[in-house]
Amino acid sequence: MIETGLAFLVALASGLVPVVNIELYLAGAAVALDDGALTAMALAAALGQTLGKLPYYYAGRGTLTAPWLRRRTRTPGKWAARAETWRRRAEARPVWGAGLLAVSSFASVPPFFVVAVLAGVVRMNVVLFCAITFTTRTARFLVVVLAPAWALSLLS
Repeated sequence: MIETGLAFLVALASGLVPVVNIELYLAGAAVALDDGALTAMALAAALGQTLGKLPYYYAGRGTLTAPWLRRRTRTPGKWAARAETWRRRAEARPVWGAGLLAVSSFASVPPFFVVAVLAGVVRMNVVLFCAITFTTRTARFLVVVLAPAWALSLLS
């Protein structure tokens, strides 16, 4: 139970500060815990990441103006032109925007914090944003925690 709470807190921190690595934390836990605890940790981490990305979403919408978040949400130089292209496409085709969010949330390509801001800019429904983020982050974290055991079972 403590591990699940810690996974939530680390994921929340990593959602806000991308240099905190929730995947590394979960992979370390995969060595010591059973599949039931790992599944609970993956779900808690997905919830923490979803809540951690909401400030980026609201910054993109313009409803959150914290100075530290404003600095963090400025599009990095090499991504500026791409982000503008994605914004135009997402506004023109909402399904494309939801797909981009799902791919980014699962694979982190393009960077998920950039896409979270973009979702706010194009005013994606916040419930849809949270549902897609939670679902795809859960899938990502289940892969992270269950893949090592699966790989070891193939070797034996």
